[in-house]
Amino acid sequence: METRMLHNFGSINLDHFYRVPHLVRPGETLASRDYRVGLGGKGANQSLAMARAGGRVRHWGRLGRQDAWARDLLGRAGVEVEAIALVDEPSGHAIIQVDDRGENAIILFPGANHGTTEQDLDAHFAAASPGDWLLAQNECNALPRVLERAAEAGLNVAFNPAPMSDAVLELPLAHCRLLFVNRGEAAWLAGLDEASPPEVLLDGLARRLPDGETVLTLGGDGAWYQSGDERHFQPALPVTPRDTTAAGDTFIGYYLAALQQGRPVTDCLTRAATAAALGVQIAGAAESIPEATAVERALRDGLPAPHRHDEEAP
Repeated sequence: METRMLHNFGSINLDHFYRVPHLVRPGETLASRDYRVGLGGKGANQSLAMARAGGRVRHWGRLGRQDAWARDLLGRAGVEVEAIALVDEPSGHAIIQVDDRGENAIILFPGANHGTTEQDLDAHFAAASPGDWLLAQNECNALPRVLERAAEAGLNVAFNPAPMSDAVLELPLAHCRLLFVNRGEAAWLAGLDEASPPEVLLDGLARRLPDGETVLTLGGDGAWYQSGDERHFQPALPVTPRDTTAAGDTFIGYYLAALQQGRPVTDCLTRAATAAALGVQIAGAAESIPEATAVERALRDGLPAPHRHDEEAP
């Protein structure tokens, strides 16, 4: 049986990384100890993670023509990139602070990611087939239309509402078959306090979206899967994080690749958690996403000290 394609309507950003002793405070001027530029954007990260996990993914997106290297990097990793348009606009980019504890703070400029037209969507959906998957995040424009058209086309929708905003509450979320949320996003969607226990957050999400599946990621506190009365818990793996940038995206890409391969939910969770645990030990976004061979080795032998990818932005 042919594996169903996953179409990722997602952002592609250039990430500008600054290594700082602590996240900058209001009114403070802080010297950075390191600076570099790499591929990022939640959409690109998730496509890259899925491709490195062995999944079939076609990316729908827009990128400034001068940054074609980012499209090439995705293509070399196995992402189908024919639907990534090179345009005469600035690419989206992010300014990312990473502190000595591995925490990050991000300023995002959407750029070309917010230029998708109805004509673009016509071309994208013409290449999709009923039963395929559509993945989306909250870093591109036209999300209401994308979710509506995906439902009309018979696609299975996976949605990661990050970065979270009140606009997400107005989206036709009933079209989503699978929702990926962290603690803050779950609390916002369910109208609950962020400090609520995971079980309370899951109950709230079940009331908000009773017909869908949810994966709730909690960083060092593990992850939960919920569908109706079914729940599974995946403990976090014991690692010391260096940089949590793209950890959630790595989790999502590996989870979806395992799901595409027909693996059970518990296996999807374990593979996703293992990939994320490897990734947080490496600085950066795209370059922190592990290859499938590293994840398989970690599943077999335990978590090793990871190595950086050699592929860097110019």
